[in-house]
Amino acid sequence: MTPAYDVVVVGGGPAGAAAALALAGRGRGVLLADAPGGPPAVGEALPAAARTLLRDLGADGTVPGDGHLPCYGNRSVWGSAVPASVDSIHDPHGPGWHLDRPLFDRRLREAAAAAGADVRTATARPAGRHADGTWTLALHGGTGPGAAVRCRWIVDATGRRAAVATTHAARRILGDRLVALHLVLGPGDGGPADTTTLVEAVPDGWWYSAPLPGGRLLLASFTDADLPAARTDPRLLRHRLAATGPTAARAAAHPLPPHASPARAPAHTARLDRVHGEGWTAAGDAAAAFDPLSSQGILTALWSGRAAGLAVDAHLAGEAGALDRYAADLAGVVTAYRRNHATYYGLERRWPGGPFWRRRHPPAPDAAVSGPRDPAAAGR
Repeated sequence: MTPAYDVVVVGGGPAGAAAALALAGRGRGVLLADAPGGPPAVGEALPAAARTLLRDLGADGTVPGDGHLPCYGNRSVWGSAVPASVDSIHDPHGPGWHLDRPLFDRRLREAAAAAGADVRTATARPAGRHADGTWTLALHGGTGPGAAVRCRWIVDATGRRAAVATTHAARRILGDRLVALHLVLGPGDGGPADTTTLVEAVPDGWWYSAPLPGGRLLLASFTDADLPAARTDPRLLRHRLAATGPTAARAAAHPLPPHASPARAPAHTARLDRVHGEGWTAAGDAAAAFDPLSSQGILTALWSGRAAGLAVDAHLAGEAGALDRYAADLAGVVTAYRRNHATYYGLERRWPGGPFWRRRHPPAPDAAVSGPRDPAAAGR
């Protein structure tokens, strides 16, 4: 006999773990399937406002803790060559964190298990839906008894792939072609610790850097996939890095092997045309993935995972409109993101002719044709 669950959450990242925590907290039988393998998650900053959300999830102990670094501020070179900074002393929640992502994700899954979720390392894929509306999912490469499970509902938290939703009537809508080229530099030279994040605009995109536990430094370059800067050529990377200002100065304190080749990862804006369907709901990047510049990725993933879990619980309890309300709330987040995205990119006007920036700046008002040029034609 196959085990029966109320919900199977496919994907064990922050959104999936948050959904499992929310569902388990409501007494639902939930399986959290975390796919094995794949590229390890790199470090990210988590704002201090996440304290409230983590407390609501029952995962207070996830951060702070050993392995994460405090983030006391953000620096930027954006819109001009003059650096600007924002200090966490002005944040009522206090400092944020530079995360050890694998550790953070693992602790979230452990919190889900402690809340009563069945957490397995396995790839879960729907194998069929039955007349009573339940699903059978096949588990591959996992631990625990059985190679298949049965459930009433699926939460798709598989990231930008949206592996469940896109095979069940949902369509992925892409907003841009942004990619990240990233690598981790070794421990620094022992100088004063820099605990800030740094964003620096350049003609073909922008750079991001942040400290990691163990004295290491995360270095990432963001550009469009079709531009020459998106090549993972180590020599090109070094040449482009040398042309930066504070980013190059910061990286100089860390060893950069001559042939260090960056990894390439998607960072584009994308969303589903629908975030729930017959028997499934999407959360996190599977539902809506944002440009890292103008979004707080992990915070948004935690919020949407929890919101999706609560909506599914309410729907299974017979509450009409619960899933539609979740979709409306998420649509509001997407609208706010678009507004912030346009505002942030609109602040940088130093390279108006470059393809990267031209794609992100709307045409000037005098370049748009708002109506017929012939006044007489207006009444036809």
